[in-house]
Amino acid sequence: MTLFTENVIEIIRNIPAGKVMTYGQIAVLAGSPRAARQVVRILHSMSKKHRLPWHRVINAKGQIALQDEESYQEQLWSLEAEGVEVGLNGVIDLEKYQYKPSEL
Repeated sequence: MTLFTENVIEIIRNIPAGKVMTYGQIAVLAGSPRAARQVVRILHSMSKKHRLPWHRVINAKGQIALQDEESYQEQLWSLEAEGVEVGLNGVIDLEKYQYKPSEL
């Protein structure tokens, strides 16, 4: 496993309930600012194995990015269960809910 992958897993693991982070934000913190798509791949392939709170990761527009209806609904319900308000089209207020860790 690469250092970047290890960093991504650790960052996602530490997103608190009721907060979200963006793919790009995670990529920057993990040491590769242009690797948001790699964060998506890591999340997709390693969420179950590492029991990651995958539902707390959204796109830069503050939206749930999943296209599959079942996965979209699961993410929506998981976020709402933690107190995150999800608006129309799966939009989340980043000013209110974005987690900005000072350090890891």
